[in-house]
Amino acid sequence: MNNDVIFNIANTADFNAVTLDVFRHQYRNNEVYGKFCDLLKRTPETVKTVEKIPFLPISCFKTHTVVASPGDPEEVFTSSGTTGMKASKHYVTDRSLYEKSFLGAFKRFYGDIEDYVVLALLPSYLERQGSSLIYMVDDLIKRSGNTESGFYLHNISELSDKLEKLDSSGKKVLLIGVSFALLDLVESHTFRLKNTIIMETGGMKGRRKELIRQELHKILCAGFGVSHIHSEYGMTELLSQAYSAGDGRFKCPSWMKIVIRDTEDALSLQTAGKTGGINVIDLANINSCSFIATQDLGKTYPDGSFEVLGRFDNSDIRGCNLMVM
Repeated sequence: MNNDVIFNIANTADFNAVTLDVFRHQYRNNEVYGKFCDLLKRTPETVKTVEKIPFLPISCFKTHTVVASPGDPEEVFTSSGTTGMKASKHYVTDRSLYEKSFLGAFKRFYGDIEDYVVLALLPSYLERQGSSLIYMVDDLIKRSGNTESGFYLHNISELSDKLEKLDSSGKKVLLIGVSFALLDLVESHTFRLKNTIIMETGGMKGRRKELIRQELHKILCAGFGVSHIHSEYGMTELLSQAYSAGDGRFKCPSWMKIVIRDTEDALSLQTAGKTGGINVIDLANINSCSFIATQDLGKTYPDGSFEVLGRFDNSDIRGCNLMVM
């Protein structure tokens, strides 16, 4: 199918039509997903609405090669994983889809990347290979066209000086960082920023005690002297991101949607306002799997925004149990 239609969705009717086309395409061309659908008896013959599309457990990316394209991968993105746990692998056969997705979403929510100086504090990601987040941020840094943009690892003092200098000059700055590194920064330096967006990507990566988002944001707001902390919701297995401007509610680009599943019945969907497992429709994932059941808990709102509330207990144990039958 024509990939361009994915990024030109204008309304709900468009989204539903393209989503059903992608489902039929992936049922035919993704061996893992097709077998999963067969086992659930959810096939193109029986699935006539988006609500009936089955979602592949995200842990299948740890145990299977999830692809819907015959081409060799141009990139293989891998999850950081926990010690002793197998990493997820996302085989990306067309990196231009990823670039269209993250550039389109950024422009929709934040405007032109050329208007920003992009500073990245992502030590846990820089210290390994295969991070989709590093790929995205590196591309944003290059496209910003600003010589001040760049990555920072452990040179916190240098970053602090640059951040204060850039902010006071009136330039628009985006500081994107992993949670534990942002906390390290505000523990050693105090800021009063006026022209900087602070965006956390979540995760303590075993470096610190996990904090609920409200507590984390309260500390970071005080440390950076800002009223809101922005957030990015993405993962190795996706090619799209959702963003929050500081109220804890994420919004998706038009080719991405969150639906909530019942925690007791994975094939039943919850209505807005009810807590359950987060399922992601990511149409940019046309060459792998666009229908993923994550291990996150959350709820949606009537306007389509969503909130992330936590994770399933022992979530890494759950997965493609049907696939070994």
